[in-house]
Amino acid sequence: MAEKKKNKKIKNKPKYHIFSKGGSVDGTFLFLLLAILGIGLLMLFSASYANAYYYHKNSFHYILRQSIFAVGGIIAMFMVSKFDYRILKNFSNIVLIISILLLILVFTQKELNNAKRWIFIGEDLLTFQPSEIAKLAVAIYFAKYMTDNEDKMGDFKKGVFPLLVLTGVYSILLILEPHLSATIIVICIAGIMMFIGGTKVSHLFMLGGSLALGFPLAVFALGKWDRLMTRVNYWLNPFSAAQDEGYQVIQSLYAIGSGGLMGVGIGDSKQKYLYLPEPQNDFIFSIICEEIGFVGATLLLALFVVFVWRGFSIGLKCKDRFGSLLCIGIISQVGIQVIFNVAVVTNTIPNTGISLPFFSYGGTSLMMLLAQMGIILSISRENNIEDKEE
Repeated sequence: MAEKKKNKKIKNKPKYHIFSKGGSVDGTFLFLLLAILGIGLLMLFSASYANAYYYHKNSFHYILRQSIFAVGGIIAMFMVSKFDYRILKNFSNIVLIISILLLILVFTQKELNNAKRWIFIGEDLLTFQPSEIAKLAVAIYFAKYMTDNEDKMGDFKKGVFPLLVLTGVYSILLILEPHLSATIIVICIAGIMMFIGGTKVSHLFMLGGSLALGFPLAVFALGKWDRLMTRVNYWLNPFSAAQDEGYQVIQSLYAIGSGGLMGVGIGDSKQKYLYLPEPQNDFIFSIICEEIGFVGATLLLALFVVFVWRGFSIGLKCKDRFGSLLCIGIISQVGIQVIFNVAVVTNTIPNTGISLPFFSYGGTSLMMLLAQMGIILSISRENNIEDKEE
């Protein structure tokens, strides 16, 4: 009997190499990704050239930088896809610690737009938000923990509580920046992964209730209540501060309404001419709606839906629990950000400063996102190898 158990452990021991054994990537996922990225670059140029010329005397300022990072990100993506994703399991603790240290480091950096979310490198030559690394760190560590403790996920004390504490640590650090949108994204990623990972629905409902009460209390205790309520008030009635905090949302709604059913045409937006602030960033979807209209925006969102669905399919197809959970955690981030970004620009929820994946300007965040897509492609390689072996 002891010999059988020993053989079973040896059989279940994960076998992997530094590099993938050569399976092909998921072609559909890759095609959808490149299509979204290509459309994103096109719309970024259209949305940004007026601002780029006014502030930088170069209409190509934003698109050139974003294109360089896009090329670098694609290279990084294919390089990452060549590695065996299961190596990440061995580095989950290191990634976790680094992400937390970086979130602490931002408090030593200068303030920008009344927040400390960025780390500046080389006198502002490069900037990046540690929250981007935190999202990936949560996905990796949760996948590792729930794989190692698969039989304990139904137990609140041993399976749920440690992950709840970790999510709380990230949430506190992000609220202090303050970065409420990243806080919500991290919580959502954690919740989705715990649901897929086997956490009892009753525990999730209990956590949801605790979150509904605990989040506002945490915001209040950390001194960010006034900031939160200001955004809520301007969300409920943006026209009460039409020349102040409500200005961006109002201009966003003007842009969306101006697009009508079919849009005014790519390149022909009026709101991007210094009416809508920072149209190349979080509110780029407003310009998209103005230029390609309701029909075009709906088709774009449908493309995102198919892309996220394909990512979930890769994760659910993976026979390795760690890879399955990791894939779902990473692709969930994309879906969550798209939902919240669209909700913000349409004033469905308060303005939380959340970017539209593959569209909003931000080179380092784009590279980070594409590298994460490389992990999903690595998982798809392994899926294709297993299919061939069967």
